[in-house]
Amino acid sequence: MRKLLNKTLASAIFAALSTTAIAATTAPSFDVNDLDAKINPCGDFNGFVNAKWVEANPIPSDRTRWGAFDQLREHSLQTQREIAEAAARDANKAAAGSVGQKIGWFYRSGMAEGAIEKAGLAPVKPELAKIDALKSPADIAAYVTESFSRGQSGLFGIYAAPDFKNSKVQIAYVAQGGIGLPTSEYYSKPDYAELRKAYQAHVAKVLELAGEKAVDANKAAEQVLAFETRLAAASLVPVELRKPENQYHFVSLADADKASTNFSWTKFFAAQHADIKGGFSLSQPMFFAEVDKMIGDVPADQWRAYLRFHAIDSASPYLSKPFSQENFAFYNKTLNGQKEQEPRWKRVLATVNEGMGMGLGELYVAKTFPPESKQRAMELVTNVSAALKARIEKLDWMSDTTKQKAIEKWSTFLPKIGYPDKWRDWSGLAVKSDDYYANVLAASKYNYDYELAKVGKPTDRLEWGMTPQTVNAYYNPTDNTINFPAAILQPPFFDAKADDALNYGGIGAVIGHEATHGFDDEGSQFDAQGNNANWWTKEDREKFDARTAKLVAQFNEYQPLPGKHVNGQLTLGENIADLGGINVAYDALQMALGKHGEASKEIDGYTPQQRFFLNFARIWRGSTLPKRQEVLLNADPHAPAQYRAIGAPSNVPAFAHAFSCKAGDAMVRDDGKQVKIW
Repeated sequence: MRKLLNKTLASAIFAALSTTAIAATTAPSFDVNDLDAKINPCGDFNGFVNAKWVEANPIPSDRTRWGAFDQLREHSLQTQREIAEAAARDANKAAAGSVGQKIGWFYRSGMAEGAIEKAGLAPVKPELAKIDALKSPADIAAYVTESFSRGQSGLFGIYAAPDFKNSKVQIAYVAQGGIGLPTSEYYSKPDYAELRKAYQAHVAKVLELAGEKAVDANKAAEQVLAFETRLAAASLVPVELRKPENQYHFVSLADADKASTNFSWTKFFAAQHADIKGGFSLSQPMFFAEVDKMIGDVPADQWRAYLRFHAIDSASPYLSKPFSQENFAFYNKTLNGQKEQEPRWKRVLATVNEGMGMGLGELYVAKTFPPESKQRAMELVTNVSAALKARIEKLDWMSDTTKQKAIEKWSTFLPKIGYPDKWRDWSGLAVKSDDYYANVLAASKYNYDYELAKVGKPTDRLEWGMTPQTVNAYYNPTDNTINFPAAILQPPFFDAKADDALNYGGIGAVIGHEATHGFDDEGSQFDAQGNNANWWTKEDREKFDARTAKLVAQFNEYQPLPGKHVNGQLTLGENIADLGGINVAYDALQMALGKHGEASKEIDGYTPQQRFFLNFARIWRGSTLPKRQEVLLNADPHAPAQYRAIGAPSNVPAFAHAFSCKAGDAMVRDDGKQVKIW
């Protein structure tokens, strides 16, 4: 579950909600045999619920983690595979230019290993010739501009999104990028010295595979690491990037050009055919000032080394085995600890999702998600949303003035369920049946043009930022929408055969989580219209910050790896949303139980209140490889799953009451340490 700044329980009324996964489910909605009776739920609730499952379900060799989300994603992938293989089989006789034909040809071209092996590096050679011709700062600036116009971004990011100060209109945002390691800290911290050596060796290996002599490749690799180290020094770390003030810096084209002596933003946006008009967001000025300096003072041969490596490296997953295997060896194995490469069909399917995700989603929905399911899920969203409103109204630490603004924002939430009401048009995308890399480039260009065509146009709140086949959900503060793709509307999150308690503890908590994002440390800085504006009194903001600081301190104490702690500030938004989500969903469950007269009805020896928390913890079951965990600790705004299973419940008095926990138990925080926000 996440929040987007750039670019889901009920009883019998949901019986109509059936997907492929739900229809196939024969196991109990919640198997109490999975619970570990040797562990006290008041001491280690995650262990009580998940330890036996984790021990019995090791991480597959082609993955870096395995849990409830991953199982559901695997099921989604299997369904997508069936769709893609059928489309590939029937593509030649499909309607000309249809989504099915294009998905089929795209997938078929990626599975044609013989042609890909035969081509070798040939698909990238035209790009390398352009890079080899760069001699001067003017050449470099022109190449960057031209390559972006073809959808080949890399040095920095670019996207369209609502203007932070006028959310009704889309503007262009450019953002820092250009480095190959996970965050800027990897280039300077002593902890990662060996990893930097491994990265440099990877750069050299890639260049050797492309035909450079070892001595030249090694020299170029030194240049690439030095180049990226300089970019990293001018880049913000993830915790700083969460702050809205570091995501938006509006400038006119004239002012941007004044501050940039070697790179013309006017020429850049003209080449992108973007309707800039008043200006754009130069989101991290320090980074772009450094890029401008580097265009002027970094030797052309070092620029060529950097651009040449990244042109090959970014293409490697789509090239012959020597390139794709080297790409896996560093990014998946060395960096993240993955033992084996995923089977080819998964890798190709990921590429199809990247290039035509919404097109594949259209076929996925037709196969798995009946239209009436939207209404069923919407009823649940309404129930949980009502519980959120009631909690806001009853807050004892917030003034009426700020509450009115909070309720105003609550009233403008736009929930979107399952899939878009209008599917995207793919008629302008040309897909070949026998040229994988050409399809990758064509899709990249098509999607890039689609994105930048939004600039200067009204914001469309009905547009989705996530495909239906994605097992996730999100909140977007700049359009104030909460979004629940079809693929997450399955067990263990939602099960049409399950009792209310399980469903509210699963998808209900997800709904509450996404809605609470509108009021977390970041979302709370956006108003009912999606503008970055302060709607708080000074006193209320100070109270909010004091409460969230306690949550930061709690998560700072968690240590998933020796000497490596969770960053409570980086994960604050998600932790606030987890806490708010569980509170809101629990309240909604109590209202549902009251209506049905089932507040004390036990199933398998557990009360509805206990089953609610059991399923909440179950959705966070899983384990992660140590190397992958370390990357996530540095870059991911989500805390490790095992702490999400216990963090929020340990701050909820209803949990202690449900399991008869006592003061002093690990899952019971005393009043001074218990965090109460929403």
